[in-house]
Amino acid sequence: MLFFIIRRFVTMIPLLLGISVLVFVLMAIAPGDFLDVARTQEDIPAEYIERMEEEFALGEPWHTRYFIWLGNVVQGNLGESWIYRVPVTELLWQRIPATLVLSALSIMFALCVAIPMGVLAAIYKDSIFDRISSMFAYAALSIPEFFLALLAVMFAAQTGWFPTGGLSSVEHEFMSFWGRMADYAHHLVLPTIVLGMGSVASYMRIMRANFLDYIRSDFVTTARAKGLGEGRVMFVHVLRNAINPLVSASGFILATLLSGSILVENVMNYPGLGQLIFEALMRQDEFVVVAAVMMGCVMLMLGNLIADLLLAWSDPRIRLEKN
Repeated sequence: MLFFIIRRFVTMIPLLLGISVLVFVLMAIAPGDFLDVARTQEDIPAEYIERMEEEFALGEPWHTRYFIWLGNVVQGNLGESWIYRVPVTELLWQRIPATLVLSALSIMFALCVAIPMGVLAAIYKDSIFDRISSMFAYAALSIPEFFLALLAVMFAAQTGWFPTGGLSSVEHEFMSFWGRMADYAHHLVLPTIVLGMGSVASYMRIMRANFLDYIRSDFVTTARAKGLGEGRVMFVHVLRNAINPLVSASGFILATLLSGSILVENVMNYPGLGQLIFEALMRQDEFVVVAAVMMGCVMLMLGNLIADLLLAWSDPRIRLEKN
């Protein structure tokens, strides 16, 4: 197990290097730079612009700036934001926890809703519940996340039941500890539902298909022949085997959540990593874009690693290492 984890971490290094090179190339291909707006303003002296160009090596080719940046990364320095004029690591530490919490809650919401719905839809196949759940799944998959986020913001503005954006209220600092926790939870309800809705539909369809396959298996017939109750057969033996593909798919679901969080966080004004990437791209803040994209990829690879470990834990037939 330990050797498997170490090997996975080692394989992350060339992948992250390739991703960083690709982002630098794409940023270099894009026309202009972050000083384009400053050059058009007459109140900004030319000496300041020249000093900024020299400080960030804007006159150098992209590969020269890349190796300068890579040398700083080896020393633990991800660079400085051109726009915010603060270290990139400081920006990431402010945004990554919010995205991690949102993604984790979205996955938990999707699992808690999709697994019971998928199991019941399989047990009561071709029933009214099965047809209604199938209609819900297709509707959830067909509605774009940004449109669902707009509907959620409109719902919050019309009813006043939920905040229309942000992570906390204005009076957050004056609340007690439990009051701040409740305030965070209140602001996370709508983003969690919006981001997790597509995963609910995917999880439910996977769970239903797997459950139907295992119901027809020989071990189910054997368990029934031994006199086990139908509830124990379905919710212990069949569910234990049917949930394995769902665990392995959770790593890919995390990739969907991270890509969807860019739209959801911007529409719902949620201060996470997705919103930071979008703002940095619009302002061509190169170091922030590279670091944020790489952190998103690290989160994705760690999610896949955790999914593999959970799959090996839930299914004793799976071995991550050869003896």
